[in-house]
Amino acid sequence: METKQENVIRADYAEIMQKSYIDYAMSVIISRALPDVRDGLKPVQRRTLYDMYELGIRYDRPYRKCARIVGDTMGKYHPHGDSSIYEALVVMAQDFKKGKTLVDGHGNFGSIEGDGAAAMRYTEARLEKLTQEVFLGDLDKNVVDFVPNFDETEKEPSVLPVKIPNILVNGADGIAVGMATSIPPHNLGEVIDAVKAYMKDSDITVRGLMRYLKGPDFPTGGIVVNKDELRKIYETGSGKIRIRGRVETEKASGGRLRLVITEIPYTMLGANIGKFLNDVAALVETKKTTDITDISNQSSKEGIRIVLELKRDTDVNNLTNMLYKKTRLEDTFGVNMLAVADGKPETLNLKQIIEHHVDFLFEITTRKYNTLLVRETEKQEIQEGLIKACDVIDLIIEILRGSKNREQVKNCLVNGVTEGIRFKSKTSEKAAAKLRFTEKQAAAILDMRLYKLIGLEIQALEAEYQETMKNIALYKDILDHYESMAAVIIKELDAIKKEYGTKRRTSIENAEEAVYEEKKMEETEVCFLMDRFGYMKLIDKNAYERNKEAAHNESRYLFTCMNTDKICLFADNGKMHTVKAADIPLVRFRDKGVPADNLSNYDSAAEQILYVAPVSRLREDTLLFVTRASMCKLVDGAEFDVSKRTIASTKLSGEDSLIFVGSASEMEQVVLQSKNGYFLKFLKTEISVMKKTAVGVRGMKLSEGDCLEHAYLLGGHQEYTVTVNEKPYALNRLRLAKRDTKGVKPRL
Repeated sequence: METKQENVIRADYAEIMQKSYIDYAMSVIISRALPDVRDGLKPVQRRTLYDMYELGIRYDRPYRKCARIVGDTMGKYHPHGDSSIYEALVVMAQDFKKGKTLVDGHGNFGSIEGDGAAAMRYTEARLEKLTQEVFLGDLDKNVVDFVPNFDETEKEPSVLPVKIPNILVNGADGIAVGMATSIPPHNLGEVIDAVKAYMKDSDITVRGLMRYLKGPDFPTGGIVVNKDELRKIYETGSGKIRIRGRVETEKASGGRLRLVITEIPYTMLGANIGKFLNDVAALVETKKTTDITDISNQSSKEGIRIVLELKRDTDVNNLTNMLYKKTRLEDTFGVNMLAVADGKPETLNLKQIIEHHVDFLFEITTRKYNTLLVRETEKQEIQEGLIKACDVIDLIIEILRGSKNREQVKNCLVNGVTEGIRFKSKTSEKAAAKLRFTEKQAAAILDMRLYKLIGLEIQALEAEYQETMKNIALYKDILDHYESMAAVIIKELDAIKKEYGTKRRTSIENAEEAVYEEKKMEETEVCFLMDRFGYMKLIDKNAYERNKEAAHNESRYLFTCMNTDKICLFADNGKMHTVKAADIPLVRFRDKGVPADNLSNYDSAAEQILYVAPVSRLREDTLLFVTRASMCKLVDGAEFDVSKRTIASTKLSGEDSLIFVGSASEMEQVVLQSKNGYFLKFLKTEISVMKKTAVGVRGMKLSEGDCLEHAYLLGGHQEYTVTVNEKPYALNRLRLAKRDTKGVKPRL
């Protein structure tokens, strides 16, 4: 029995991984995430539009179910998830995301406020007129290469013959591997003007192009406020555009004013509108502003309308600047003009994008007119044959009547072979022998109908021939002369601009940095309450006096402080989180409050709060820190008066954690209790005052496997009872010992 020879290939694992990852990355970059600079489309967009074109879903025909489009695209051209195809289709139909929509959607295609589109089985779509005429119009003229699809059963265009720089008009965004693209949309008319300017002067600079293309034109409008920085962005292909929403002032009843936001930054699309409303509400709740009495979102299909009702005598300018500064009403759009150019990803500036597109325009126009010239030349050949045939029509009829079959007639018309054909006279036979029609002319003659011999039809044929000769001369002129081809392209661009151009929606200007004066808060004394679940709130001092007993029973931490104070939260992992008292809502006593997680970096799932105090009290206090491993120290409370939201309040070794943090200024004795039931009482003065970065000194000597569970601070004559083995035990009964000793087990 023969043994099969194994072919073992030895290779470095690292090299295989590197090559595989590079192949994967390039596949994502080229075939998924980045648009082609020529048509400005990603493969999924290109394939979806081409599939709609193939299915005949034109702008002047009925809508078809999106499920049909998605299924057909997935089966023929894009073998990936149906959701990716449908999402691409939906975005191409959303006028609030695209400068020019490419798909005409019918049904629920989502909203500007982030509502998703209905399922593909409900929605319908068809091509927009712009897409059909400007993106797909010349596909039948061999203007682009067709390549096999994924299983080589169909052909698909490698690029669409788009006549406008779609990558600028509609913009692009996508995340690839190690790179991302983000190109803002622009005004169609301005883009066309910039293309024409480049075609007339290829040495034009980016600055020169920007005389025509002023900057981005977002479908949501808004105001670009860093006009002077745009030139550098378009010269380098990257940068940040600052956008503001458009705010108008209206008069309300009672002499009051209202702020109305009619346009939003492009970056606020979707869920960020809801976040903006929440941010404004938070400004009101935290008393950052007291000028807003109500906020309502009155947006509809007609456009954005967010209304802020204001108090009398509100400084509208200052409030508007506050909204720009504190919310996403002013935001940045990161520009990174990355696209696939000549088969590889490249960051392009404005001129390079236009240059690539103009080269592409000349390429598809050359291929278009070469195809048209071939067609007209074929028509010329046939028309000349028919005209010539009309002059000898009697002879041709005689050949037809004397022949036995079509091939015999064709052979006579093409090669002058008369054998086997019966002629009425030798003169006719000699004339037939001189015939030299081409193969195509002979076929056309044989297919010609008798009515074509009518005088008017012959005149029409001659007129068509003259038209064909005129077209041939025109096409040759276009193909032979740059100026002629440029004139044709510019004429087409002008027609596109005239039919599809719209007014600019986004204003471009230089605006000063938004500066607002924060109103000084009126300093008042309030009561801070925090329950065992970590919910914090402030209540009025009078409310506290009325509910004093309930407040103490329900609260884990309770103290008075000023509303300008900061609250410090000490956690068992050694971190200290700070919260401005002004950020904590001032509510009624029975209101729940806000979780500490929402107002600080505290994580209730990973940390436990051991001590809470206002900074104003800590400045005059000394804190005792005790860890599970029995490390102790005293720290001057002033060290915790910091501006950072989170700091390390102490240094912990290894897996150690805090078990106690407390005020030690008025206390004299420390009691430590271990897990194994040992107690040690010693004077506070035996613990040194150290910096917060110190580890501390050992409090109790612990036996192997033991650790501290509790620590207590006692006054001189304080009675303090704890429960040990379910029995009460007074800590003042403990004998005073020395620090760093083992302690005693009490007899109960």
